Amino acid sequence: MSTDAILRELLVRQLDHWLPGALHRSRRATLALAYAGRDTGGAEAALRVVAEFADRLRGRRLTVLVLAEGGAELPAGLGATEAALPADVAVHVVPGHPDRLPVALKAAGAAGAPLLTVIDGGDPDPALLAAAATGRPAELLLVTAARRPVRPALTAAGFPLVTEVELVPDDGGPARLLAYGTGSDKGLEALKDALWAVDEYAGVHYRDPADPAGRLLAITLAPEPGPLRRELLAELTRSGPRTVTELRRFAATSTVYRGADANRALASLVASGAVTRAPEHGRLGGDVVVSVAGGGTRSSA
Repeated sequence: MSTDAILRELLVRQLDHWLPGALHRSRRATLALAYAGRDTGGAEAALRVVAEFADRLRGRRLTVLVLAEGGAELPAGLGATEAALPADVAVHVVPGHPDRLPVALKAAGAAGAPLLTVIDGGDPDPALLAAAATGRPAELLLVTAARRPVRPALTAAGFPLVTEVELVPDDGGPARLLAYGTGSDKGLEALKDALWAVDEYAGVHYRDPADPAGRLLAITLAPEPGPLRRELLAELTRSGPRTVTELRRFAATSTVYRGADANRALASLVASGAVTRAPEHGRLGGDVVVSVAGGGTRSSA
């Protein structure tokens, strides 16, 4: 399975989370899919998900924008899938590069209502990211070349919560960076859950851009906690004592891990003596304060 297949599965899972909430929140919403190439497999998968929510679309208006390189064959390629959609869904296929997305979103009147944007490839310039942030609320899935952190650009565009992960194929193919920007804690949690729930036999590993060692992580529902232990210990060394709630949020927003994974990693750090906790006994709850043991650093590998 290629990184394309993993990305399609992630899109499907995120749509399953986003679409019901968007339709409940507003009478209109927009799904924008922009590809720097001809591959619209993700668009076909997205339209199939939309068709499954036909009963919830009554009285609502969902606009689906599809931008990809190509000519007349683009609408034809999506025709069969589009034909299964209810009349409440308007699909607009626009041949071209993702840099045309700002104009397409403005023409569709996407601003001010729920907007989920997917940009696969292309240059994530400020104008493009700003257009994706005009939704209320707005969510963005951005795929670009690996070793190109985009967190600062997404934050500057107006996405307060950002996470990044590199997808590294086992066959030596080029790695790709997936970045997700949102203002929703639930949206971030859903994306993180989806990351670790996709096909573990896909022939793809994850790499955390925040990990200086660049360790590869196997896709599994219970990811190996070693790298997270080291990142939590480094964060405690930088910032001083933190509550479990703060460290859970750090894990969710600054690493590839979920907030829940932080609890397992912290329990291991406490057991090893690398960190201390206050109070010393009881459940490792959100208000427990964690500190580096002795005020210094110790190995947690």
